[in-house]
Amino acid sequence: MARTPADLVEAEPGPPFEITFDGRTVTALPGQSIAAALWGAGILAWRTTRNGGRPRGAFCGIGQCYDCLATVNGEPNRRACLVPARPGDTITTQEGHGHAGLAV
Repeated sequence: MARTPADLVEAEPGPPFEITFDGRTVTALPGQSIAAALWGAGILAWRTTRNGGRPRGAFCGIGQCYDCLATVNGEPNRRACLVPARPGDTITTQEGHGHAGLAV
C-alpha cells in the first residue's frame, strides 16, 4: 500500500475548518496558507492589477513577488502565500493597491 507524506512523518493534522473567499465557503486545513487553501478550492486569482485590472494569484509562493496580495479580514495587502489560514477568516479580492475604498 502506498504511504502518503503525512504517513511517513506520522502527522496527525487537526480537522478542516472553513474560511470565506468573496462570500464563497472554502475548506482549509491547519497549517495551510491562505493561498494553499484557495488553490485547493480551485481559486487561482484573488487580486487585480492597478493598471488594467489583470487577475493575479500566487506566483513565487515564498513572499517575494507580491502577486498574491489579498484583503484578509478587511486588511489589504496581505501576502496570501505567507498568511496562515485561520477559522472564520474572510478573504476578498483585492483591487489594485487595496486602498480604493479608504478615505484619504
